[in-house]
Amino acid sequence: MARGVAGPWREELSASAYVAGWRLVRRLPERRARQLFDRIGRRLYRGDGKSVQRLRANLRRLDVSEADLERVVETGVRSYLRYWCESFRLPSWPVDDVVARTRRVDEQRVRDALARGGVVAVLPHAGNWDWAGTWACQEVAPLVSVAERLKPERLYDEFVAFRESLGMQILPLGEADTWPRLRTWVAEGGLACLLADRDLSRHAVTVQLAGHAARFPSGPAQLALETGAALLPITSHYEGEQMCLVFHPEIPPSDPQTMTQGVADAFTSALRAHPEDWHMMQRVFVDDLDPTRAG
Repeated sequence: MARGVAGPWREELSASAYVAGWRLVRRLPERRARQLFDRIGRRLYRGDGKSVQRLRANLRRLDVSEADLERVVETGVRSYLRYWCESFRLPSWPVDDVVARTRRVDEQRVRDALARGGVVAVLPHAGNWDWAGTWACQEVAPLVSVAERLKPERLYDEFVAFRESLGMQILPLGEADTWPRLRTWVAEGGLACLLADRDLSRHAVTVQLAGHAARFPSGPAQLALETGAALLPITSHYEGEQMCLVFHPEIPPSDPQTMTQGVADAFTSALRAHPEDWHMMQRVFVDDLDPTRAG
C-alpha cells in the first residue's frame, strides 16, 4: 500500500517543483536565467548520464567526427537547456522581440501553401519549436498541435496552458476525437505543426535518417493526403541570440512511406548542418531499439 501511494505522491511533488521553477525562471532577468541554465547544462554534460550518452550515440549517426563529437555533445546539452530556459520565459517576451529575434529562410513557402489551403508542418526536436510556434501564431496563422498526456494530469494541464498562452491550440495525443479534430482543422485551411522525428508506436514507418534506419510517424503524411494539405518540413537552429527557421520545399503527395522519407531527407540535411541543436536524448534509430519495438 505504501508503494501505491508513494508513486502518485512523488509525481505530484515533482510536478509542484517543476511548476514553481517554471514560474521563478520567468521572474529572473534574462541574463541570470540564461547563466543558470547554462551552468545546469554544463553539469549535466559532465555527469554523463543516460540521456547524455543517448545524445552522443544519436549524434554519431549524423556523422559527427570523433574529433568534434565531445564538443558537439556538450554544446548540444547546453542548447537543450537553452531551449527550456527560453520556453519557460516565452510568455513574458514582447511579441516584437520574438519577431525581431527570428530569422527566416524561404518563409514564403509556408505563406504560399496557406494561400492554397491547409498546411501540415513537420518539425524535428531541434532548436526551439515553442519559439517557432509562437512566431507562427503572431506572424503567419493560428496553429494546432498535439501533445502527449503527461502524468500527473496537473503537469499536462500546465503544459497545455503554457502553449495556449503562446497562441497555440493543443490536442491530446491518443484521444478518440483528436484525429477528427485535427483533420477538420487542416481541411478547412488551418495550420498544424507536428513534431515528427520519433515514433515507436505500431503506426510508425521505417525511414532512412542520415543513412540509418529510424522510426518516424506516418500520421503527418496521412493527414496531408486525407485533407489535400501541403506537407512542409520546417527546421530551426540557433544563431547567437537569434533563432533561424528554415522552410524546406513541400513534400510531393504520393504515399505515406515515400512522403515520410522525404521528411527524413529534409531533416537529415538540417541536422547534419546543425547537429548541436538536435535535442534527441531518446532512442530513435532501429539498431538501438529493443527488437520487440523495432518492427
